[in-house]
Amino acid sequence: MDARAAVVAEARSWLGTPFHHQGRVKGGGVDCAMLLAEVYHRCGLVPHVDPGYYPPDWHLHRDAERYLDKLMPYARELAGLPRPGDVAVFQFGRTFSHGAIVVAWPRLIHAYWRRGVVWGDATLNPLAGRKARFFGVIDV
Repeated sequence: MDARAAVVAEARSWLGTPFHHQGRVKGGGVDCAMLLAEVYHRCGLVPHVDPGYYPPDWHLHRDAERYLDKLMPYARELAGLPRPGDVAVFQFGRTFSHGAIVVAWPRLIHAYWRRGVVWGDATLNPLAGRKARFFGVIDV
């Protein structure tokens, strides 16, 4: 299985996991940042990532791009549309602070507050109309 298919398959295996701030346990609880960290780590593409503590509402009160600062060492920003296995990061609040794994753009898998790990579509709420940036972890 190639790396892109492995990432998508691993992300699918997390579907139904409840949302839990800073959680990273498949079936137990995960947030959007830790979903990315765990999926790419389990696929052998990044080392174990420990982001340290982060408040659940930091993106509403600060301009610091904490999410992107943690992502950038493991990814490169893409100029065009993402491919399967790439990352889409959406602006929520003041910063780009919500990540998702692209299955087939605009279809995504992401961990969303109160919903857990679910299928998403960038053309539908809660993602529709939000600024998005795309990153590649594969082939970095």
